[in-house]
Amino acid sequence: MKTIELVSATAPLSEYAQKVNHEPLILTTDGKPIVALVSVENTDMETAALSYNPKFLAIIERSRARQKAEGGISSDGMRRRLGLKQNTRLKTTRRTQQRKRTRTH
Repeated sequence: MKTIELVSATAPLSEYAQKVNHEPLILTTDGKPIVALVSVENTDMETAALSYNPKFLAIIERSRARQKAEGGISSDGMRRRLGLKQNTRLKTTRRTQQRKRTRTH
């Protein structure tokens, strides 16, 4: 991670943006971070926008808190509720693991 004082950041933004593919750039004022320039490679615009949306982040936090307090539902359980086909690959993996355990005991 590279840091630079805001008053020293005199190059064009495009120059700094090209360098963030390697590591984040933190702009500071009096040594305190005020803004970060980071790569969002392999991210679409919607994901990038939602990542900093306070309302969306609040929904995610409420959901995590509720899941922690009340528990959740497995992906197989959700598939059953939605009437979707269960993940057969996962079932096969579980069966294989169970067979291995019974062979070793």
